[in-house]
Amino acid sequence: MITLTVLLQAVANVAIAKMGAGIGAGVAVIGAGIGIGNIGGNAMQAISRQPEAVGDIRSNMIIAAALVEGVAFFAIVVCLLILFI
Repeated sequence: MITLTVLLQAVANVAIAKMGAGIGAGVAVIGAGIGIGNIGGNAMQAISRQPEAVGDIRSNMIIAAALVEGVAFFAIVVCLLILFI
């Protein structure tokens, strides 16, 4: 019974849900920025240590950054769906 009242209160208060969606989108963008920054920085360190492996490091960096960006894009889309639906 307590769970039902909590769910009803959560559904009734749409403003808090929209605020949570906005915060979630912001956190997703910040996390993706930090993640891609770490990937790029570590790739530059790896290239400076082994310049002959530039091609392999670059391709792995691009793949990892694309995966991070895809997850962040998915999180933003979910938050926007919560916001507008």
